[in-house]
Amino acid sequence: MTTPLPLTSEPLAPEGCCTPVRAAVDAEEAQRLARVFKALGDPTRVRLLSTVAAASDGEACVCDLTAPVGLSQPTVSHHLKILVDAGLLTRTQRGRWSYYAAVPGALDRLADTLRDLG
Repeated sequence: MTTPLPLTSEPLAPEGCCTPVRAAVDAEEAQRLARVFKALGDPTRVRLLSTVAAASDGEACVCDLTAPVGLSQPTVSHHLKILVDAGLLTRTQRGRWSYYAAVPGALDRLADTLRDLG
């Protein structure tokens, strides 16, 4: 059975039937956030970040980060570079070794951004 629908002569509103929406973040901020989320999308990188952040002196040498994740130094260095590029860690070269430290406030800013999106 079909039901006839009434016709209306009222024009549709130019903006449509819904309230216009705007993006909570602009394109540049979305790119930055995506880079951070992509960096944190790998369990090894999450473990490395948490290990560095939990270090007693606030930093960790790459030579001390291979055993906790069970990966070779070049692989660990690759993961750490991604965390540095995402703005979550800093890198300092001392002689032959690289030392990593958490960027102060980076995780707090990320948490604040997520709260603002909600």
